Amino acid sequence: MSKLSPAIVLAAGRGERMRPLTDTCPKPLLEVQGKPLMQHHLEALAQGEFGSAVVNTAWLGEQIETKFGSILCLQPPLNMREQLLKTEQSSDSLALHYSHEGRDFGGALETAGGIARALPQLQTVFWSMAGDVYAPDFVFTQAAVDRFAASSKLAHLWLVPNPAHHRKGDFGLEQPDAQGVGLCTDPPADSTAQRYTYSTFALFHHALFTAPWCDIPPGNPQGIKAPLAPLLRKAMAQAQVSAEIYTGRWTDVGTPERLAELNKPTP
Repeated sequence: MSKLSPAIVLAAGRGERMRPLTDTCPKPLLEVQGKPLMQHHLEALAQGEFGSAVVNTAWLGEQIETKFGSILCLQPPLNMREQLLKTEQSSDSLALHYSHEGRDFGGALETAGGIARALPQLQTVFWSMAGDVYAPDFVFTQAAVDRFAASSKLAHLWLVPNPAHHRKGDFGLEQPDAQGVGLCTDPPADSTAQRYTYSTFALFHHALFTAPWCDIPPGNPQGIKAPLAPLLRKAMAQAQVSAEIYTGRWTDVGTPERLAELNKPTP
C-alpha cells in the first residue's frame, strides 16, 4: 500500500445478539435504509475528502471485501476507463484496504488488538468507528483532525446521550469549552457525575497503541486479543483523552428489533 490511511472501520465482530441474521451475513453488511450499515460510514468519509480507509474483518470477512472491493465510488463510473482513473485523491471515492484477522488468526482480535494489528497501515492521527452503528448525521472533517492533532491528547471521543439499553453510560465529560470539548473521564462507581455512552466514533493517536500505553508489539504479529476500554481508562487517568457530545441520530444496531425499527417505512 503506497499511502497510510486516515481511518479504520471496525467490522470484525460476530454479532451474536443479531443472530440468526448474522449466521450468514456479517453484521456491518446488514442493510439500513437500503445500504449496508458500514457503507454509511464509508460514504461519509469520502464526502469528508478522506481518501482511504482500512477495514478490519473476521467473521465472514470475505463477504465484506467481495461487497466493496478496493474502491468505493459515491457516483458509479460510467465505464471501465473512468473506473481506472479513480484514485485515492478523488473527492467522490474511497480506497479500501483490509486487515483480515479471521484469515490471519482465526478470529477477531477485539478493538484494541484489531487497531494494533492495523496500525502500520494507519496515519499518525486516524479516525476509528464501529461498522455496526448507524449515525447518518456524523460528519468527518479535517478541521476536527487538525484540532485533535494540535491538542497533544492520545484520543478524542464522541459521546452520545445514553440509550434505553445502556442507561448507565460509559464515560464522563468535564470542563467543556465554548466548542463543547472537554476532558473525558471515568467517574468512580459511586459518583453522581453524568455519564454518556461512547458512540464508537473517535480520533486516535498512534502513540495510544504503543508503549508505555499499550503492551502489544507494533502490528500485533502474535494476534493478541485486547479490548479498548482499559486502554482508554489508563489514558483518562492521565488526562490524555478529550471528548465532546454528539447529538445527531445514532443507534447501536445491536438487535434484530433495533434493525427493524430503523427500517420502518417513513410515514
